[in-house]
Amino acid sequence: MPLPKAELHLHIEGTLEPELAFRLAERNGVTLPYADTGELREAYRFEDLQSFLNLYYELMAVLIDEQDFEDLANAYLERAAAQGVRHAEIFFDPQAHLERGVPMGVIVEGLWRALGRSEENHGVSTRLIMCFLRDKSAESALLTLEMAEPYLDRITGVGLDSAEVGNPPVKFREVYEAAAALGLRRVAHAGEEGPPEYITEALDVLGVERVDHGLRCVEDPELVARLVRDRIPLTLCPLSNVRLRAVDVLAAHPLPAMLDAGLLCTVNSDDPAYFGGYAGDNFRAVREALGLTDDRLRELARNSFLASFLDDDEELRARYLAEVEAYEFGDAVS
Repeated sequence: MPLPKAELHLHIEGTLEPELAFRLAERNGVTLPYADTGELREAYRFEDLQSFLNLYYELMAVLIDEQDFEDLANAYLERAAAQGVRHAEIFFDPQAHLERGVPMGVIVEGLWRALGRSEENHGVSTRLIMCFLRDKSAESALLTLEMAEPYLDRITGVGLDSAEVGNPPVKFREVYEAAAALGLRRVAHAGEEGPPEYITEALDVLGVERVDHGLRCVEDPELVARLVRDRIPLTLCPLSNVRLRAVDVLAAHPLPAMLDAGLLCTVNSDDPAYFGGYAGDNFRAVREALGLTDDRLRELARNSFLASFLDDDEELRARYLAEVEAYEFGDAVS
C-alpha cells in the first residue's frame, strides 16, 4: 500500500506518455516526427528547461478534442492513484491549445469529463489550476482569463509557468489582480531557473499563496526565514530538477536542508512522462538518494495536504491527514 499523498505540482500536458501520444496521433490524423515510441523516448534527454519545453509543446499537437483531454487526464489519474495520490491539483496550459485553434470549452470540458468523476473512478479528489505562459504577453494572459470566465466553477486557481528567465512575475501583475478579484487562488513557478528575487516578487506583486519549485530560495537566508514564518508552501519536483539540470544529481538536492530549516516542502512530479517518474516515484527516489527517514516522508505527505487548496472541504483534508498518520511503512514507499 503506497503512502497517501497530495500532488500539487502537476502539468497535465506533461503526463502525455509516448504510447498515448502515438495513439492520439493515429486517432486524429496527426503525423509525429518520430518513427516509434522508442525514438520519441530518446528525445526525452534535455539540456535545460527550454529544450524540454520545445518537445512539450510539439507533442501537444495530438490533443484536439474533448475525448483527447479526457483520455489524458484519466491516464494520469489511474497512474497517480496507483502511487498513493489521494488529491491532485492539476495545472493546464490553455494558451498552448488556444493558439492551435482548440477552444477553451473543449479543453476544460474534456478535462472535467475525467476530473468530475475522479473520486468515483479513481479515489482521487481534484482541483484544476489554469496556468499562464510567462513567455507570452501579459495581454494574452488577460484575454485567456477572460475566455475562462464561463468555466470558473471548475477552475480553482491560476498559475504561471513556462520559460522563467527574462519573464519576471511583475509582468503579470494585472492578470493576477484580476484573478484575485474573481476569487481565484494564486500560485506561480518561481526560483527554478530564475533567481530568488523572482520568489519574493511572486509573493509581493502577485500575492501567491504557494510557490511552485522555489528551489533557489536557499540562496537568500532572509527569504527562507520569511517563507518559514509565513508558512508559504513550496512544491518541489526532485526528479524534474535533475532532468533539467537544476541540480546535478539527486543526492545533491537541498530538500533535507530545506526541511531542517522549517520550510513547508512538498514533493511532486511536475511533468512525469518526461522526467522519469510520477509522485510515488519521486518519494521513492528521494528516500533512496537522500536517506530520508519514515518520519521525514510522513512529514512530506502531511505537508502536501496542509498545502492543498482543500479549505472548502476541511473534513476531507482531515480524513486524508488521518490516513497519513495511520500509514505503516514497509521496505518500499511509492
